[in-house]
Amino acid sequence: MTIAIILGTRPEIIKMAPVIRECQRRGLDYSIIHTGQHYSYHMDRIFFEQLELPQPDHNLDVGSGNHGEQTGRILADLESDHLR
Repeated sequence: MTIAIILGTRPEIIKMAPVIRECQRRGLDYSIIHTGQHYSYHMDRIFFEQLELPQPDHNLDVGSGNHGEQTGRILADLESDHLR
């Protein structure tokens, strides 16, 4: 079983950093899925670098939009075959 760690905003990256580190410490199988909610994926790369986190395994490139649109795109992409 793989643990899916889904994040997309800078505050989420910061909040999930301890969870990612604990998965690493325990040797758990996990995958980081970045929703890509910001205009530029590179805007938050510095957080991955400064927190010494691995780069995401997947980037959904959802982009901007209202909450319903973003959530719908995220759910559709998570159900798609390209993440399996």
